[in-house]
Amino acid sequence: MQAQPSTPAHRLTAATPPAVGWADLAPHRGYLVAFARRRLQDPALAEDLVHDVFEAVVTGRAEFGGRAALRSWLVGILKHKVVDLVRQRSGHDSLDASDDEDGPGLDFACPQPRPDEVAEQRQLLRHTLQRIAQLPDTLRQVVELRLLRDQGTDEVCRTLAISEQNLFVRLHRARRALAS
Repeated sequence: MQAQPSTPAHRLTAATPPAVGWADLAPHRGYLVAFARRRLQDPALAEDLVHDVFEAVVTGRAEFGGRAALRSWLVGILKHKVVDLVRQRSGHDSLDASDDEDGPGLDFACPQPRPDEVAEQRQLLRHTLQRIAQLPDTLRQVVELRLLRDQGTDEVCRTLAISEQNLFVRLHRARRALAS
């Protein structure tokens, strides 16, 4: 009796995780956006981070190993992106720390803006609205409907006759264009 040779290719095939595409990611989008919103308190930034997660997965920068549920793996990537964002911004945005006899503390008071700050904010808003008006039509329309008019995703998709994925790609591109 001869021993059957082991087939390492069979073992590799059984352990190889499936490729992940847009169709696999779409059902998790709502959960991931809600997760990011709770942590960031910024809906637009939350959507951007979720899009970055999806982009990393689809382009192959993040590969699903199949050792956990897909949603758990996506949440893990999103958590790292949130932490990276907080670290990146930590040098720019800081809370006012007050030192007293009890030690350092945080002052969460929200003072009224000074008149010069109000004028600066209005000028920034005017500039942003002008930049939105200068976007290509396909990007400007999604920004106006989704962000400025606060229409729901389904409603915007119906109005523009586009898919949900296409809407989020356009929003991502518009935000990148406005940030540059």
